[in-house]
Parts: sequence; C-alpha cells; structure tokens
Amino acid sequence: MMKLGIIGLPGAGKKTVFSALTRQPADSGRAGESQIGTISVPDTRIDVLGEMHHPRKITYAQVEYFLPGIAGGTVKKHAESIWTPVRDCLALIHVIRNFRGSGFGEPAPFKDFQTIDQDLLISDLASVEKRLERLDLDKKRGKKIDPEEHSLLIECLAKLEEEIPLRKVPEICEAQKLRGFAFFTAKPLVVLLNNDEDNDAFPPRDRFPANETAMVIKGKLEQELAQMTSEEAEEFLAAYEIKDSAMDRVIRESYDLLGLISFFTIGKDEIRAWTVKRDTPALEAAGAVHTDMQKGFIRAEVLAYGDLMDAGSYNEAKKRGTVRLEGKTYTVQDGDIIEFRFNV
Repeated sequence: MMKLGIIGLPGAGKKTVFSALTRQPADSGRAGESQIGTISVPDTRIDVLGEMHHPRKITYAQVEYFLPGIAGGTVKKHAESIWTPVRDCLALIHVIRNFRGSGFGEPAPFKDFQTIDQDLLISDLASVEKRLERLDLDKKRGKKIDPEEHSLLIECLAKLEEEIPLRKVPEICEAQKLRGFAFFTAKPLVVLLNNDEDNDAFPPRDRFPANETAMVIKGKLEQELAQMTSEEAEEFLAAYEIKDSAMDRVIRESYDLLGLISFFTIGKDEIRAWTVKRDTPALEAAGAVHTDMQKGFIRAEVLAYGDLMDAGSYNEAKKRGTVRLEGKTYTVQDGDIIEFRFNV
C-alpha cells in the first residue's frame, strides 16, 4: 500500500484535510493520536469498464493517508525529528494556512512552508552527519566502507548545507544506496494551500512556495462535502458548477506524484485496477496480481484502454488487431487491460 503523510504547522488545517480526504469525521481520533485512512483513487476508466462488463465487484487502486499525532516543528536529539512518524511514508502532503481565522494573524504561506521545510532539512542534515561520522570512524579502525555510499552522503551533505531539499536532486533521490535512510526532503511533496471558502486565488508570488507542486483547496468546504451522500455531493457540485472535488484532484495528484500507473484486469467476478510504478515490465506487473503469474509467465495479452473505447468491445478490438501479445520485457502503460497467460 502506498502511504502519504500529512504535515504542517498547528492550525494549518491538517485534520480538516485528512477528514476531507478519508471521509472520516473530524473528531474520529483522540487528540495526539495518529490516524490513517485508505482511499480509492478516482478513475472514470474503471467505471466505464464496469458498465461494459457488469462484474460482481469493482476494485479501485488505493492509497493511504497518514495523519501523525504530532503538533509542531522542532528537531529533537539524535537526529530525531518530531516528524519521524512520517519517515516510512513514500510522499508528503504539506498543508499550509492561507485563511484568516480567530486567533490567527495574516496568512504567511511562504514563511510557514519554510518553517517546516527547514525543520525537515535540519533533520536530514543531522542524519547524514551522524552516518558520515560512523563511516569515518569505521575507516580509521580499518573496516571496509562502501565508497559509493560515502560519496553519495557527501553529495547530500553539500546540498543540505546549501539548504537545497534532496527532492530537487533526482540522482540522489533515486540512488539505491540511500533508500534505507528515507530522508524527509527526498520524498515527493505536494503543497496544499488551505484557503478561505470565498478565495480561489493562489497567494501572491512573494508569499508562495516557489518551484513546488502546489494546489489551492478550501479545506472546510471539502470536509463538509466529504460528509454528504453521493447524491447531495453531486447536487452541491452542480449548483456551484464545480467539475469535481478538490480532494479528488489531491488524490489523483498524490498517485501521480508517486510515479504510479494503473493497469486493469477484467473477469466475470471482478474488474480491478492494479498499481505499479511507471516503466514496470510485464513480468513484474504479473507478480503484482499473483506470484504464480510471475513464476509461470508465458505472455501478456494487452489492449490499451483507448483502443477498447475506439472499438467498442473486446471482440471488436481483437478483429481490429489492437489486442496484442507481449513478452516479459514489455513496459506496462497506464490504462492497459491485461490478461496474463501463465503455467505453473
């Protein structure tokens, strides 16, 4: 399961956003307790496939949102940040207050963004320094160290000292030797600017986190929308001429942020969306469905979703020659409809 952590300063609206995303009541967790919710990724393609094939069950791709039971932004001893609970999350959602409210001053989005980002950066810096100290000590004692790891950590140190988040350095983020460190600033990040209900605008550029993936939301409004029935929500969106909720866009953005795609399997009992990383070969995609499919992989029968829509039916797509057989190394594409042929 792909997990994203929700972070931000006190009063930014993290709990409101979590409630809107997960449809959990705002008071569903006790103060200070962490909360987690599993969400289906909105995808009209699987809805269309369901209408075409009428399976007993439809299963959407899913992601998890994690709200840590923490409240602020200071670094603790031993390179431990109060954000440590989100260390195992694959990406972060940074909620920033861009609304006025009782007890709050004027919104300061860029300042608030910097406060948390600096906190995470300092925590990463402490982790790097601690590991480098250990490697240097091992080297002095005559132990063999990994030169590639040492070199990468030196690069990390240089970037962090320049106050450059590691997510801005792809070659470091993608380095296999550094995966185990789970650096905070190496995680993909979405910034949610939590606006007043009557404000659709992005903040002025001098008050906005530059060069970050960012979206404007209205947390309170979205929270109310999430608690409505499907019919009530549809009427509400239609009345305000809104195409879809901001939370649906956040969920899709989260999915894209992680570099994920969906492929589909179609059966009489179930149509299902499967989640894999972009550029995944067919052999690995088969393993996502079942390990036996990967072990006994023969071929993958593949039909692109767009080709199915053009043909109108699977049989017609076969007649047109758009259903094709692919081997182990075929790169699965977003929206592929796949039937794996295997023998165990």
